Amino acid sequence: MERDQLADFLRRRREAMRPAEVGIADGPRRRTTGLRREEVAALAGMSVDYVVRLEQGRSSQPSVQLLGALARALRLSDDERDHLFHLAGHRPPPADGVARLARAGLIRMLDLLGDTPALVLSDLGEALAQNRAALLLMGDHTGLSGDRRYVAYRWFTDPAVRAITPPEERERHGRRLVADLRAAAGRRSGDSTVSGLVDRLQAASADFRRLWAEHEVAVRRSDRKTLLHPRVGRLLMDCETLVTPDQGQQLLVLTPADAETRERLELLRVIGIEEFPTGATGPTAR
Repeated sequence: MERDQLADFLRRRREAMRPAEVGIADGPRRRTTGLRREEVAALAGMSVDYVVRLEQGRSSQPSVQLLGALARALRLSDDERDHLFHLAGHRPPPADGVARLARAGLIRMLDLLGDTPALVLSDLGEALAQNRAALLLMGDHTGLSGDRRYVAYRWFTDPAVRAITPPEERERHGRRLVADLRAAAGRRSGDSTVSGLVDRLQAASADFRRLWAEHEVAVRRSDRKTLLHPRVGRLLMDCETLVTPDQGQQLLVLTPADAETRERLELLRVIGIEEFPTGATGPTAR
């Protein structure tokens, strides 16, 4: 771990950030160039004291999870993110696989979408980043671990996840999840991450085995789904998916499909966050 270099890099990246890039108003009374330490701490979900110690070269070695949060907060490019990991004494996450982080450009798009719920997903349905509107709508999915990272695994093994979707939509939704996973498995032929996930799903769920055996293939690009929210009720959402050229990451954008849903989303923004059961929401299922 190169503490002095790490401290200098973090400080300079913070000072280079424009508040507007992360949705913070840049008013006339603002004297700080770039972001304040407390703003970085809030964006990364850590204490201000730890950010101060990092920038002063006095911290313990940050974990991989903490470095990922800092990379997202500072909107680091892939090269900058890898440099951050090296300075902290860790290997950077691989280009593919479960440790991968959301691309900086996609995170900036999350910021630009403002009050429109949006999140970045891996091709296996892992939530890599969410904007505030998505957190209000579905809770935080970025901290899930193990197989619960994968939306298909949650859907086929946890009844609480399926309960967020109306009964009449569940068969269609599960079928589309499996078809999308089948497409990812084809693109990543020979990848043990995908084959292992499929094997564990087949062992855990008869419904998954039935649908997997049908060999349907379909990449999810758009959908309309109903979400039963615990505080504002039934929400009819249109879902559009934008895919990176290598199809490794996706930007999922959710918009209200009718006036009633739009009003309920506005109410949700007023009353604030209500957490779902961990990972138990429909929209992340694409």
